Amino acid sequence: MDFIREKRIAVIGGMNMDIGGRAGSALQLRDSNPGIVSLRPGGVGRNIAHDLRLLGAEVSLVSAVGDDAFGRELLASCEALGLDLSMTLRRSRERSSTYLYVTDDGGDMLVAVADMDIVDRITPEALAPLLERLNGFDAVVLDANLSQAALCYLAERLTVPLYADPVSTVKAEKLLPILPRLRALKPNALEARHLTGEKEAVRAARSLLNRGVKRVLLSLGAEGMLAAEGERVLRLPRQKVEVVNTTGAGDAATAAMVWADLQGLDLEQTARFSQTAGARTCQCMEANNPALAELPEQFGMRSSESGMDP
Repeated sequence: MDFIREKRIAVIGGMNMDIGGRAGSALQLRDSNPGIVSLRPGGVGRNIAHDLRLLGAEVSLVSAVGDDAFGRELLASCEALGLDLSMTLRRSRERSSTYLYVTDDGGDMLVAVADMDIVDRITPEALAPLLERLNGFDAVVLDANLSQAALCYLAERLTVPLYADPVSTVKAEKLLPILPRLRALKPNALEARHLTGEKEAVRAARSLLNRGVKRVLLSLGAEGMLAAEGERVLRLPRQKVEVVNTTGAGDAATAAMVWADLQGLDLEQTARFSQTAGARTCQCMEANNPALAELPEQFGMRSSESGMDP
């Protein structure tokens, strides 16, 4: 399969400084646990933008940061990736988003706290001057860290294909009013249940399709992935890999879903590409695995221009 021209994608959502703790052995609650603490750029929107850049897309990130040490470091890291930040909001005298999480010794997240008040500054009023530019992209990706007002404002006024990441069960419900505008959605099982009220995966996927979503990729953890579009539903078994860290895996799967869909891949190809991107990210201590840059070629798609070096 030939590689189609590079796409221009705008991602609108959260950008955080992630503070992660990984226990060295079984975690003991209400006690100090030996382990590893890391500090690195993150956030669902930023992670998706990073992974799309690895896959070769031209990416603009619309987010918000404060004029503080974390904000300056976040901006510098994005610029080093080649992300366009001309539409990102800089807010003086406000703190940048911080995401604090703890994983077990196997890399699975146990608990997290998100301090993301600054994302609320991405208001309809702040987005209004950007609409013309945003409608010039091949696609726009939204994350549910945005307020429902901002999500609805964009869904009503953007004419390009829209994709979304639910982020969490708590934030997923903000997507309910805009489901008919979504080209594709990648929830996990809990998020899909929260959006639809359906416990069974196939019923949940069909419910999302009935509500207007054109393509659904449903992550099922150890049970793999379910993909649905039109009348077609298929299941992919879990890819068996050594899990190092699950943080960022869902973001990588969303980025790969968007990229593959824009390249014209069918439902099964898109699902396999998305699932592989998530699995590769689980094999990396970082939330973004540089090996994603190799995926297009490994899937038989030629790239004449690589977005980033692996």
